[in-house]
Amino acid sequence: MDTNPKLRISNAYSFDDISIVPGTVTIDPDKVTTDFCIGSYKFSIPIIAAAMDAITSPNFIQKLNDLGGLGVMNLEGIQTRYKNPDETLKEIIDSSPLQATKVLQKLYTSPIKQELIKERINEIKSNGTTCAVSITPGKVNELAPIAIDSGIDILVIQSTVTTATYISDKESTLILSDLIKQSPIPVIVGNCVTYETAMELIEAGASGLLIGVGPGAACTTREVTGVGIPQVTATMNCSTARDDYFKKTGKYIPIITDGGIRTGGDMCKSLVSGADAVMLGTPLAQSSEAPGKGFNWGMASPHPDLPRGTRIDIGTKCSLKKLLFGPASVHNGTQNFIGALKVCMGMLGTKAIKEMHNSEIVISPSLKTEGKSYQIK
Repeated sequence: MDTNPKLRISNAYSFDDISIVPGTVTIDPDKVTTDFCIGSYKFSIPIIAAAMDAITSPNFIQKLNDLGGLGVMNLEGIQTRYKNPDETLKEIIDSSPLQATKVLQKLYTSPIKQELIKERINEIKSNGTTCAVSITPGKVNELAPIAIDSGIDILVIQSTVTTATYISDKESTLILSDLIKQSPIPVIVGNCVTYETAMELIEAGASGLLIGVGPGAACTTREVTGVGIPQVTATMNCSTARDDYFKKTGKYIPIITDGGIRTGGDMCKSLVSGADAVMLGTPLAQSSEAPGKGFNWGMASPHPDLPRGTRIDIGTKCSLKKLLFGPASVHNGTQNFIGALKVCMGMLGTKAIKEMHNSEIVISPSLKTEGKSYQIK
Protein backbone atom coordinates (compact mmCIF):
# COMPACT_ATOMS: atom_id res chain seq x y z
CA MET A 1 0.00 0.00 0.00
CA ASP A 2 1.29 3.45 -0.93
CA THR A 3 1.78 5.47 2.26
CA ASN A 4 2.70 8.73 0.53
CA PRO A 5 1.11 11.39 2.79
CA LYS A 6 0.21 13.48 -0.25
CA LEU A 7 -2.32 10.82 -1.20
CA ARG A 8 -4.16 10.96 2.12
CA ILE A 9 -7.68 12.30 2.01
CA SER A 10 -10.16 12.95 4.80
CA ASN A 11 -13.88 13.60 5.02
CA ALA A 12 -15.21 17.13 5.38
CA TYR A 13 -18.79 18.22 5.99
CA SER A 14 -21.02 21.07 4.88
CA PHE A 15 -24.26 22.32 6.41
CA ASP A 16 -26.39 19.90 4.40
CA ASP A 17 -24.34 16.91 5.60
CA ILE A 18 -25.14 17.24 9.30
CA SER A 19 -27.94 17.77 11.78
CA ILE A 20 -28.09 18.83 15.41
CA VAL A 21 -29.22 16.38 18.09
CA PRO A 22 -31.88 17.78 20.47
CA GLY A 23 -30.90 18.25 24.09
CA THR A 24 -32.13 16.27 27.08
CA VAL A 25 -33.61 19.45 28.56
CA THR A 26 -35.57 22.12 26.72
CA ILE A 27 -35.81 25.84 27.47
CA ASP A 28 -38.33 28.53 26.65
CA PRO A 29 -36.80 30.42 23.66
CA ASP A 30 -37.61 33.68 25.43
CA LYS A 31 -35.16 32.71 28.18
CA VAL A 32 -32.06 32.43 25.97
CA THR A 33 -29.47 35.11 25.20
CA THR A 34 -27.80 35.58 21.83
CA ASP A 35 -24.98 37.95 22.79
CA PHE A 36 -21.41 37.78 21.54
CA CYS A 37 -18.36 39.98 22.08
CA ILE A 38 -15.36 41.23 20.13
CA GLY A 39 -12.88 42.64 22.60
CA SER A 40 -14.85 45.00 24.83
CA TYR A 41 -17.64 45.42 22.26
CA LYS A 42 -20.82 43.50 22.97
CA PHE A 43 -23.52 42.77 20.40
CA SER A 44 -26.97 41.42 21.18
CA ILE A 45 -27.19 39.22 18.07
CA PRO A 46 -24.42 37.06 16.54
CA ILE A 47 -24.72 38.63 13.10
CA ILE A 48 -21.92 40.43 11.26
CA ALA A 49 -22.56 41.90 7.81
CA ALA A 50 -19.83 41.05 5.32
CA ALA A 51 -17.65 43.80 3.88
CA MET A 52 -19.40 43.71 0.51
CA ASP A 53 -20.28 46.89 -1.36
CA ALA A 54 -23.76 45.62 -2.20
CA ILE A 55 -24.49 45.43 1.53
CA THR A 56 -22.47 47.53 3.94
CA SER A 57 -22.98 51.18 3.16
CA PRO A 58 -22.73 53.54 6.15
CA ASN A 59 -26.53 53.70 6.32
CA PHE A 60 -26.91 49.90 6.31
CA ILE A 61 -24.22 49.52 8.98
CA GLN A 62 -26.06 51.98 11.22
CA LYS A 63 -29.37 50.15 10.78
CA LEU A 64 -27.81 46.77 11.56
CA ASN A 65 -26.11 48.22 14.62
CA ASP A 66 -29.46 49.56 15.81
CA LEU A 67 -30.80 46.00 15.56
CA GLY A 68 -27.92 44.60 17.61
CA GLY A 69 -25.43 43.43 14.97
CA LEU A 70 -22.15 44.61 13.47
CA GLY A 71 -21.52 45.75 9.90
CA VAL A 72 -18.08 45.84 8.28
CA MET A 73 -17.29 48.35 5.52
CA ASN A 74 -14.89 47.42 2.73
CA LEU A 75 -12.19 50.09 2.98
CA GLU A 76 -11.00 49.20 -0.53
CA GLY A 77 -14.45 49.28 -2.09
CA ILE A 78 -16.82 51.65 -3.82
CA GLN A 79 -17.46 53.73 -0.69
CA THR A 80 -13.85 54.95 -0.52
CA ARG A 81 -13.25 55.29 -4.26
CA TYR A 82 -16.23 57.43 -5.27
CA LYS A 83 -17.69 60.58 -3.76
CA ASN A 84 -21.17 59.49 -4.88
CA PRO A 85 -21.15 55.70 -4.44
CA ASP A 86 -24.84 55.34 -5.32
CA GLU A 87 -24.15 56.34 -8.92
CA THR A 88 -21.38 53.76 -9.16
CA LEU A 89 -23.50 51.06 -7.57
CA LYS A 90 -26.25 51.79 -10.08
CA GLU A 91 -23.80 51.29 -12.93
CA ILE A 92 -22.94 47.85 -11.55
CA ILE A 93 -26.59 46.95 -10.96
CA ASP A 94 -27.66 48.09 -14.44
CA SER A 95 -24.92 46.21 -16.30
CA SER A 96 -25.88 43.09 -18.23
CA PRO A 97 -24.87 39.65 -16.91
CA LEU A 98 -22.31 39.32 -19.69
CA GLN A 99 -20.74 42.71 -18.94
CA ALA A 100 -20.97 42.72 -15.13
CA THR A 101 -17.46 41.42 -14.45
CA LYS A 102 -15.87 43.88 -16.89
CA VAL A 103 -17.81 46.74 -15.32
CA LEU A 104 -16.67 45.70 -11.84
CA GLN A 105 -13.06 45.46 -12.96
CA LYS A 106 -13.23 48.93 -14.50
CA LEU A 107 -14.91 50.65 -11.57
CA TYR A 108 -12.59 49.19 -8.94
CA THR A 109 -9.51 50.64 -10.65
CA SER A 110 -10.36 54.12 -9.41
CA PRO A 111 -7.95 55.01 -6.59
CA ILE A 112 -8.87 54.84 -2.91
CA LYS A 113 -9.14 58.37 -1.54
CA GLN A 114 -7.92 59.16 1.96
CA GLU A 115 -10.49 61.91 2.45
CA LEU A 116 -13.31 59.47 1.64
CA ILE A 117 -12.00 56.98 4.20
CA LYS A 118 -12.36 59.63 6.89
CA GLU A 119 -15.71 60.81 5.55
CA ARG A 120 -17.28 57.34 5.50
CA ILE A 121 -16.00 56.49 8.97
CA ASN A 122 -17.46 59.73 10.29
CA GLU A 123 -20.78 58.89 8.61
CA ILE A 124 -20.91 55.50 10.31
CA LYS A 125 -20.00 56.88 13.73
CA SER A 126 -22.28 59.91 13.52
CA ASN A 127 -25.01 58.25 15.61
CA GLY A 128 -22.74 56.25 17.91
CA THR A 129 -22.55 53.15 15.70
CA THR A 130 -19.64 50.77 16.25
CA CYS A 131 -17.40 51.16 13.20
CA ALA A 132 -15.55 48.17 11.73
CA VAL A 133 -13.67 48.24 8.43
CA SER A 134 -12.03 45.53 6.33
CA ILE A 135 -8.60 45.80 4.69
CA THR A 136 -6.67 43.18 2.73
CA PRO A 137 -3.23 42.16 4.07
CA GLY A 138 -1.40 43.88 1.23
CA LYS A 139 -3.01 47.23 2.05
CA VAL A 140 -2.96 47.09 5.85
CA ASN A 141 0.30 48.97 6.35
CA GLU A 142 -0.97 51.76 4.10
CA LEU A 143 -4.62 52.06 5.14
CA ALA A 144 -4.87 50.86 8.74
CA PRO A 145 -3.15 53.93 10.27
CA ILE A 146 -5.54 56.22 8.38
CA ALA A 147 -8.57 54.22 9.51
CA ILE A 148 -7.44 54.03 13.13
CA ASP A 149 -6.66 57.75 13.21
CA SER A 150 -10.13 58.38 11.77
CA GLY A 151 -11.73 56.62 14.72
CA ILE A 152 -12.64 53.06 13.74
CA ASP A 153 -13.49 50.73 16.61
CA ILE A 154 -12.61 47.35 15.09
CA LEU A 155 -10.14 46.48 12.33
CA VAL A 156 -10.76 43.46 10.10
CA ILE A 157 -7.81 42.10 8.11
CA GLN A 158 -9.36 39.87 5.50
CA SER A 159 -8.46 38.01 2.33
CA THR A 160 -9.48 34.71 0.77
CA VAL A 161 -6.75 32.98 2.79
CA THR A 162 -4.86 34.82 5.53
CA THR A 163 -1.79 33.57 7.37
CA ALA A 164 0.26 35.02 10.21
CA THR A 165 2.84 36.35 7.75
CA TYR A 166 2.13 37.87 4.33
CA ILE A 167 5.12 38.08 1.97
CA SER A 168 5.07 40.03 -1.29
CA ASP A 169 7.54 41.63 -3.67
CA LYS A 170 4.90 44.17 -4.73
CA GLU A 171 3.66 45.20 -1.30
CA SER A 172 5.27 45.51 2.11
CA THR A 173 5.59 42.33 4.15
CA LEU A 174 2.99 42.07 6.89
CA ILE A 175 3.80 40.42 10.21
CA LEU A 176 0.42 40.21 11.91
CA SER A 177 1.77 39.87 15.43
CA ASP A 178 3.69 43.14 15.06
CA LEU A 179 0.68 45.00 13.69
CA ILE A 180 -1.69 43.65 16.33
CA LYS A 181 0.69 44.55 19.16
CA GLN A 182 0.73 48.13 17.91
CA SER A 183 -3.04 48.31 17.34
CA PRO A 184 -5.05 50.15 20.00
CA ILE A 185 -8.25 48.42 18.85
CA PRO A 186 -9.44 44.80 18.39
CA VAL A 187 -8.27 43.11 15.19
CA ILE A 188 -10.35 40.38 13.54
CA VAL A 189 -8.39 38.26 11.07
CA GLY A 190 -9.47 35.93 8.27
CA ASN A 191 -10.03 33.87 6.44
CA CYS A 192 -8.78 30.47 7.53
CA VAL A 193 -10.07 26.90 7.66
CA THR A 194 -7.41 24.77 9.39
CA TYR A 195 -6.40 24.18 13.00
CA GLU A 196 -2.77 25.12 12.38
CA THR A 197 -3.47 28.46 10.72
CA ALA A 198 -6.15 29.33 13.25
CA MET A 199 -3.73 28.66 16.10
CA GLU A 200 -1.04 30.79 14.46
CA LEU A 201 -3.45 33.70 13.99
CA ILE A 202 -4.74 33.40 17.55
CA GLU A 203 -1.19 33.31 18.92
CA ALA A 204 -0.41 36.37 16.79
CA GLY A 205 -3.00 38.23 18.86
CA ALA A 206 -6.17 38.17 16.76
CA SER A 207 -9.29 39.29 18.64
CA GLY A 208 -11.49 37.12 16.43
CA LEU A 209 -11.19 34.77 13.45
CA LEU A 210 -13.19 34.60 10.23
CA ILE A 211 -13.69 31.04 8.99
CA GLY A 212 -14.34 29.98 5.41
CA VAL A 213 -12.75 29.82 1.98
CA GLY A 214 -15.08 30.06 -0.98
CA PRO A 215 -18.53 29.05 0.32
CA GLY A 216 -20.31 32.35 -0.36
CA ALA A 217 -23.11 32.51 -2.91
CA ALA A 218 -21.29 35.20 -4.92
CA CYS A 219 -17.83 33.64 -4.55
CA THR A 220 -16.20 31.43 -7.20
CA THR A 221 -12.88 30.77 -5.44
CA ARG A 222 -13.55 27.05 -5.18
CA GLU A 223 -14.33 26.78 -8.88
CA VAL A 224 -11.41 28.97 -9.97
CA THR A 225 -8.69 27.63 -7.66
CA GLY A 226 -10.04 24.37 -6.24
CA VAL A 227 -9.27 25.58 -2.71
CA GLY A 228 -11.66 25.36 0.23
CA ILE A 229 -13.04 23.21 3.04
CA PRO A 230 -16.78 22.80 3.76
CA GLN A 231 -17.91 25.15 6.49
CA VAL A 232 -18.86 22.72 9.25
CA THR A 233 -15.46 21.04 9.18
CA ALA A 234 -13.66 24.37 8.80
CA THR A 235 -15.50 25.82 11.79
CA MET A 236 -14.79 22.75 13.91
CA ASN A 237 -11.10 22.82 12.94
CA CYS A 238 -10.67 26.43 13.98
CA SER A 239 -12.87 26.31 17.06
CA THR A 240 -10.78 23.39 18.33
CA ALA A 241 -7.72 25.62 18.05
CA ARG A 242 -9.63 28.33 19.94
CA ASP A 243 -10.56 25.87 22.70
CA ASP A 244 -7.02 24.54 23.03
CA TYR A 245 -5.67 28.08 23.26
CA PHE A 246 -8.26 28.93 25.91
CA LYS A 247 -7.24 25.92 27.98
CA LYS A 248 -3.60 27.04 27.85
CA THR A 249 -4.07 30.76 28.41
CA GLY A 250 -7.57 31.45 29.71
CA LYS A 251 -8.08 33.86 26.81
CA TYR A 252 -11.15 33.25 24.66
CA ILE A 253 -11.07 34.22 20.98
CA PRO A 254 -14.42 34.27 19.15
CA ILE A 255 -14.85 32.25 15.97
CA ILE A 256 -16.97 33.69 13.15
CA THR A 257 -18.23 31.41 10.38
CA ASP A 258 -18.10 33.49 7.20
CA GLY A 259 -20.03 32.45 4.11
CA GLY A 260 -22.30 29.71 2.82
CA ILE A 261 -25.07 30.43 5.33
CA ARG A 262 -28.45 30.52 3.63
CA THR A 263 -30.94 29.91 6.44
CA GLY A 264 -31.43 30.10 10.16
CA GLY A 265 -30.68 26.38 10.27
CA ASP A 266 -27.27 26.91 8.65
CA MET A 267 -26.52 29.60 11.21
CA CYS A 268 -27.46 27.29 14.07
CA LYS A 269 -25.25 24.53 12.66
CA SER A 270 -22.36 27.01 12.50
CA LEU A 271 -22.79 27.89 16.16
CA VAL A 272 -23.07 24.27 17.27
CA SER A 273 -19.90 23.56 15.24
CA GLY A 274 -18.07 26.02 17.48
CA ALA A 275 -18.73 29.49 16.09
CA ASP A 276 -19.65 32.43 18.31
CA ALA A 277 -21.15 34.47 15.47
CA VAL A 278 -21.70 34.33 11.73
CA MET A 279 -20.83 36.70 8.92
CA LEU A 280 -23.64 37.02 6.38
CA GLY A 281 -23.49 38.39 2.87
CA THR A 282 -26.12 37.34 0.36
CA PRO A 283 -28.92 36.81 2.93
CA LEU A 284 -28.54 40.46 3.98
CA ALA A 285 -28.28 41.61 0.36
CA GLN A 286 -31.93 40.56 0.03
CA SER A 287 -33.04 43.23 2.50
CA SER A 288 -34.62 46.45 1.31
CA GLU A 289 -31.95 48.49 3.12
CA ALA A 290 -29.05 46.92 1.19
CA PRO A 291 -27.56 49.37 -1.36
CA GLY A 292 -27.18 46.61 -3.98
CA LYS A 293 -30.95 46.64 -4.63
CA GLY A 294 -31.24 42.85 -4.71
CA PHE A 295 -27.83 42.20 -6.30
CA ASN A 296 -24.62 41.03 -4.68
CA TRP A 297 -21.04 40.41 -5.77
CA GLY A 298 -18.00 38.93 -4.09
CA MET A 299 -15.07 40.96 -2.79
CA ALA A 300 -12.76 39.26 -5.31
CA SER A 301 -15.15 39.76 -8.24
CA PRO A 302 -13.32 42.89 -9.53
CA HIS A 303 -9.84 41.31 -9.47
CA PRO A 304 -8.09 42.58 -12.62
CA ASP A 305 -6.39 39.28 -13.52
CA LEU A 306 -8.36 36.45 -11.90
CA PRO A 307 -11.90 37.35 -10.76
CA ARG A 308 -13.07 34.91 -8.09
CA GLY A 309 -16.63 36.07 -7.70
CA THR A 310 -19.67 36.95 -9.72
CA ARG A 311 -22.56 39.38 -9.57
CA ILE A 312 -25.72 37.54 -8.60
CA ASP A 313 -29.35 38.65 -8.74
CA ILE A 314 -31.17 37.48 -5.63
CA GLY A 315 -33.90 40.10 -5.49
CA THR A 316 -35.16 42.25 -2.64
CA LYS A 317 -37.30 40.13 -0.31
CA CYS A 318 -38.04 42.03 2.90
CA SER A 319 -36.79 44.58 5.41
CA LEU A 320 -33.65 43.96 7.43
CA LYS A 321 -35.69 43.79 10.62
CA LYS A 322 -38.00 41.15 9.16
CA LEU A 323 -35.06 39.16 7.84
CA LEU A 324 -33.48 39.08 11.28
CA PHE A 325 -36.47 39.09 13.63
CA GLY A 326 -39.53 38.22 11.55
CA PRO A 327 -42.33 37.60 11.44
CA ALA A 328 -41.36 35.34 8.55
CA SER A 329 -43.68 35.15 5.56
CA VAL A 330 -41.81 32.22 3.97
CA HIS A 331 -41.26 28.71 5.29
CA ASN A 332 -37.72 28.03 4.04
CA GLY A 333 -35.73 29.56 6.89
CA THR A 334 -34.51 32.63 5.00
CA GLN A 335 -36.34 35.06 7.30
CA ASN A 336 -36.37 35.51 11.08
CA PHE A 337 -32.82 34.24 11.64
CA ILE A 338 -32.83 35.21 15.30
CA GLY A 339 -36.19 33.59 15.90
CA ALA A 340 -34.80 30.37 14.41
CA LEU A 341 -31.73 30.62 16.61
CA LYS A 342 -33.76 31.07 19.77
CA VAL A 343 -36.04 28.13 18.95
CA CYS A 344 -32.99 25.97 18.22
CA MET A 345 -31.39 26.97 21.51
CA GLY A 346 -34.62 26.09 23.28
CA MET A 347 -34.63 22.63 21.68
CA LEU A 348 -31.01 22.10 22.72
CA GLY A 349 -31.53 23.34 26.25
CA THR A 350 -28.82 25.97 25.87
CA LYS A 351 -29.17 29.41 27.42
CA ALA A 352 -26.18 31.00 25.66
CA ILE A 353 -24.31 30.55 22.40
CA LYS A 354 -21.20 29.11 24.08
CA GLU A 355 -23.35 26.33 25.52
CA MET A 356 -24.32 25.35 21.98
CA HIS A 357 -20.73 24.23 21.41
CA ASN A 358 -21.40 21.24 23.66
CA SER A 359 -24.38 20.03 21.62
CA GLU A 360 -24.12 16.85 19.58
CA ILE A 361 -23.89 16.72 15.79
CA VAL A 362 -24.63 13.71 13.59
CA ILE A 363 -23.81 13.09 9.94
CA SER A 364 -27.16 13.00 8.16
CA PRO A 365 -27.06 13.72 4.42
CA SER A 366 -30.74 12.81 4.07
CA LEU A 367 -31.91 15.26 6.75
CA LYS A 368 -33.53 17.67 4.31
CA THR A 369 -35.13 15.02 2.09
CA GLU A 370 -36.33 12.31 4.48
CA GLY A 371 -40.13 12.21 4.30
CA LYS A 372 -40.24 15.37 2.18
CA SER A 373 -41.36 13.91 -1.14
CA TYR A 374 -44.30 16.33 -1.38
CA GLN A 375 -41.99 19.31 -0.86
CA ILE A 376 -39.38 18.27 -3.42
CA LYS A 377 -40.23 19.45 -6.92
